[in-house]
Amino acid sequence: MQFHFGNHVLDVDRRELRRGSDPVAVEPQVFDLLIYLVQNRDRVVSKDDLIASVWGGRIVSDSTLTSRINAARKAVGDSGGDQQRATNQYMSPVRCRMKSASSHARACRYPTGPRSPCFPSSI
Repeated sequence: MQFHFGNHVLDVDRRELRRGSDPVAVEPQVFDLLIYLVQNRDRVVSKDDLIASVWGGRIVSDSTLTSRINAARKAVGDSGGDQQRATNQYMSPVRCRMKSASSHARACRYPTGPRSPCFPSSI
């Protein structure tokens, strides 16, 4: 499955982030964070949601969480300077593309709402 937002493509199956035609290097945990935020772009994501989903409920320090959010922001070119609210609000449209017709059933799990996430400005 691919999510398209701005000039980025987040390819979940290949675990690849691209800006235009260029690959963007991201750590696995940062990639998981991006996937979670894009999949949940239609709602506010809490710190507890992130820890439960991305870190599997393990104890995570605020500095670790902040550093991963900053790395995710950097990967998609979001400096936070233009952000209007510190919530999972909206930056640009996201389109979802399935790789095959057999993947159609998975589309229901990943709604293709009209917007994509912004990153929290602080924890």
